Parts: sequence; structure tokens; C-alpha cells
Amino acid sequence: MTELDAALSDAGGAAAPAGATAHLRALLVAALRHGRAELALKRSGYESPVEVAIGHGGGRLLAATPAAAALRADPRQAGEREWLLVAAVVGALVELAEPGAPANAAAIGVTAGELDDGYLVVALPAPRCDPGDLDELVPLAFEHHAGAIDRLRASAHAIPGAVLADVALREPIGAGHPLRIAEAVARLGGRPADPRSVEEQEELVYPLLDPDGDRRQVSPHDDPDPAKRVARRILQRLNGMGKWGGYHTDFAHLARGFAGNERQLAQAVGEALLADGLLAEKPSVGQRHVFLNPRRAADIHRLIETGAAPQGLKLP
Repeated sequence: MTELDAALSDAGGAAAPAGATAHLRALLVAALRHGRAELALKRSGYESPVEVAIGHGGGRLLAATPAAAALRADPRQAGEREWLLVAAVVGALVELAEPGAPANAAAIGVTAGELDDGYLVVALPAPRCDPGDLDELVPLAFEHHAGAIDRLRASAHAIPGAVLADVALREPIGAGHPLRIAEAVARLGGRPADPRSVEEQEELVYPLLDPDGDRRQVSPHDDPDPAKRVARRILQRLNGMGKWGGYHTDFAHLARGFAGNERQLAQAVGEALLADGLLAEKPSVGQRHVFLNPRRAADIHRLIETGAAPQGLKLP
């Protein structure tokens, strides 16, 4: 039992009185500080678990995580295990809130804010949630989503909503922000901390979040150069699904959405994007997984938006 866990048990868990709020908040921040240090290690939480905390207030569930609050604006800054922990938190919030499948992009309700010292707080509307059930359900929901994350031991606690009541919440920046993707995946029945489950939901999530984005913002479909057209479409789709490292995709899936001879061209273009470093590769058992290289973000966005290819890119 951690210090935060023991204090919550003594104070009454999610129903702890207002007089315990300041003490619980101080212990929570200390636990998040420990968790952030653990996430920087090769194996996290093995001596003492990485902790998150979930409370209910103002008609929404709020979750404090050890991830950096800057993730709301720039998800590329998060390491893979840090992001997967946050994705598991979003999955747990959806499981607790039971909002149902989203009808459109406007139905995605995840917001985020900053707790003391820059810790990420994630929130989701939950008007039907009974705070009295959180002590029992929070650890179970979180374990369901986080239990399979590689090299991570983590736990979740129910806390009084008052502990996080003063956190200012805003929408994540960008239609394809991973927080929005995680919510959509979970609401469609997937597990956002499981990259394979995210892949399975991709054909539903991508058009849901920005159904007209390919043609409304830029025109990669109209590029007269076949190889460049394919490259721009591949990069745009990966960007739209937040594939910046926390999420990645099977290399074979780069050909999704292409037909006939373009499928073979898409594979060749993928190899060229890897060779130039616009894509990076993550070794995986029996598969090649790739993601957008955060260090080349400017080149990637320029190619998507204008068709201007980096000088060293050699397309087939």
C-alpha cells in the first residue's frame, strides 16, 4: 500500500471530507512526481507502482496522471509508455462514464488540463456516473486497460472530485489528437492502450474524427505526381490518427485505402519515407511497425500541406 493509497483508505476514499482535500492533493502530487521519474526508466513501477487518480465532480470524471500537461498541445513530446498510460486512463474513463459510441466528431468530449508542477489531468463528461461506485470500479477499469502495457506496473485510485476541482480544462489541440483518438477507440469498443486494438478500429475512427479533412484542408488526392500523391496521403492519414510514436502502425497497413497498382506503389513509397527518416521504425515481434518521426515534423507537415518534398527524399 502506497502512502496515497493508505491516506485515501483512512479518509474514506472518493467520499473523503473536504477537510482532507489539501492533504490528499499533496500526496497525489508526490505520487505523480514518483510516477514521472519511473516512466523515464526502462521498467516502470516495479518497486512501487506508477499511480493515477480518478475523481468525479461537476458532471465529469477527472483523472490525474504523471504525464506532462504539454501533451495536450503537443503529443509528440510524450514517450511511448507515458502515452500508453494516458491512453489506458482515457479507456478507463470511458468505461466508467459509459457514453456510448460517438455519432460524429463533435460528440468527442475529452478535455485536458494541468495540475501543480505540470501534470496532465484528463477529463470526460460523465453525468450518469455514481461517485459512490468509484472506489470499487476505478481500480478494475484501469487494470482492464493498463494491465497489458509492457514493462509497466501501475494502479489507479478513486479520489474526491474536490482534489482536482480547480484544474482548468481545454480541448486537445488538433482534430487527430491522440486523446481524441483514444476516446473514440474506447467508445467504439476498443482498448486505446493496445496498439493492435487501435489498428482494428482505424477504419471507423479516421473518418469519424475528420471525415472531410483530406479534401477540405489540402489536396494530396489531386497531386499530379503519383508517388508524391501516395506519400502525402500516407503521411496525412498517419498524422490524422496521431501516429507520432505513442501510436504506431504495421508497415503493411500503409497501403490501406489504395487500390490496384497503387497498393504496390504505397509499399515502395513507405520504404522511401523510411529511408529519408520521415518515418521511423519500431521493432515488433514478427512485424515492422512505423510512426511519424517527431524530429521531422516540419518536413512532414510541409509535404502534406503543400507538396514540397524534402531535398533528400527519393520517391519511386
